Amino acid sequence: MNIPFLSLTSQNNLVEAEIRAAFERVFQNKWYILGKEVSDFENAYAAFNNVQHCIGVGNGLDALCIALRVLEVGEGDEVIVPSNTFIATWLAISQARATIVPVEPDKDTYNLDPRLIEAAITPKTKVIIPVHLYGQACQMDAIMQIAHKHNIFVIEDNAQAQGSTYNNKLTGSFGHINATSFYPTKNLGAYGDAGALTTNDTGLAQKASLLRNYGSERKYYNEVIGVNSRLDELQAAFLSVKLKYLNGWATERQTIASAYTRQLNGIDGLILPATASGSSHVYHLYVIRTAKRNELEQHLNNNGIGTGIHYPVPAHLQKAYKHLGYQKDDFTIAEELAETSLSLPLNPGMDDEEIEYTCKIIRRFYE
Repeated sequence: MNIPFLSLTSQNNLVEAEIRAAFERVFQNKWYILGKEVSDFENAYAAFNNVQHCIGVGNGLDALCIALRVLEVGEGDEVIVPSNTFIATWLAISQARATIVPVEPDKDTYNLDPRLIEAAITPKTKVIIPVHLYGQACQMDAIMQIAHKHNIFVIEDNAQAQGSTYNNKLTGSFGHINATSFYPTKNLGAYGDAGALTTNDTGLAQKASLLRNYGSERKYYNEVIGVNSRLDELQAAFLSVKLKYLNGWATERQTIASAYTRQLNGIDGLILPATASGSSHVYHLYVIRTAKRNELEQHLNNNGIGTGIHYPVPAHLQKAYKHLGYQKDDFTIAEELAETSLSLPLNPGMDDEEIEYTCKIIRRFYE
């Protein structure tokens, strides 16, 4: 049996007719930048997230960068960020010329540990960026309480967790302004790069809208030094189609994850995903952990099962951040996760036979 790590076939088959119709609509409208498709999607995505405003941008990294600029983060400011995250979260802080302050994750959930945040706060701390990693909501009530106590802004990185909740409130609706990505592999994926910001603050939304479009509200009149990062009409039209299916796909992901957990439970030496109390998990990734990660990965690949590693090198040990002076063992939890984590195939459309085969091959490895 051949089971790819990532397959968009089932999703594409489901939405193909609507996607082709959306393309035809954009093609015939002959308006390709910041038109009705973008505003319609922004309204729909804001409603989906129970927030007042959505601002479509070019990609998830741009969303983070614009969020930091909207909050006037710059040189001399400190930003608390997980030590365990995709590097884009760190890159945005670097582009703002602010100081990266890594904080370790909870070893069970892999998300930013609220118990460690206050020790990292200084008079220079301006922002906390919790990342809802792998699809599980961070413990946002505790994080927001800390931020409020110390008068700090919060930017959620919601790229992997659209539709997830903490205490029944949606991710992307807690922070002052929040960033997400619609990279094609995400639970809500475009057919190319795309991203967005969400917020309930009208002033921040207006600043973000200005920044994404050359700092201009009216063509050829530029109020601030902006960037060119606009969600285009075609991707917006595609995302509007797929948004209608997002909750159904999340439910399917949760069903597949439950089957994995049920069939892999009890294997000695294999750590399965854990979900914090109050958090929901939409399983952008189903990540297992084992000291024999590399051997298990090879075993699965040899038996036709694709896998992923998220992420093999923690940000503080990347060559790009050598100048920060971090060494091995500076963030031991992030390093252990990098050495032991393995992502299993989890795609809407996976059938019981594929799940059972994957679990059988894993059990065979441990036997």
